[in-house]
Amino acid sequence: QGLYEEARALFEQMKDKDPRALYQLAVMDYDGLGAEENHERAVAYMHKVATFNTPEAQPLKYTALYNLGWAYLEGFGVRHSDTEAERMWLLAADDGNPKASVKAQSALGMFYCRPDSLDLKKSFFWHSEACGNGSVESQAALGVMYLHGQGIRRDTWSAFQCLKEAAERGSVYAQGHLVAFYYSRKMYSRAAELASR
Repeated sequence: QGLYEEARALFEQMKDKDPRALYQLAVMDYDGLGAEENHERAVAYMHKVATFNTPEAQPLKYTALYNLGWAYLEGFGVRHSDTEAERMWLLAADDGNPKASVKAQSALGMFYCRPDSLDLKKSFFWHSEACGNGSVESQAALGVMYLHGQGIRRDTWSAFQCLKEAAERGSVYAQGHLVAFYYSRKMYSRAAELASR
């Protein structure tokens, strides 16, 4: 606890000039590190980080916007708002920029799968962007979307490729769907072998 208090004091001194210090304070406020949890202040700090316009702040800006999206979706420190969550994630995703928040791109893919914001074509688009930028979660989701023809024409080969590669990269979600894929095609040995991992 003492080290958190020391870190907080240092970050407080630097927060107006250094977005990294401000971001760390936001995380500390959110998690209650070195002080009581304060979600409202954490959100206010994340908003400030998102307004820094320096080259070194750009990666943090995307991360702050991603975190703000979750805050709005879950109602942590702000009033719940799907519209604001979507807006924050769209800013963080930066039209699929690989240097932006790949997590925001993946979050948008999931967001558009929800009943309240259902748009499977948008979901497929954002999962494709995130997958192309390295997201294993989105690669697994694309496999399922191809398999069931959700947001895209059904394509068993593409489904298999996405699920297989995502499973090889460690996605338990993809692995489970790949086991079911093998089983439904009476490939019982493969299903059992993969399920036993």
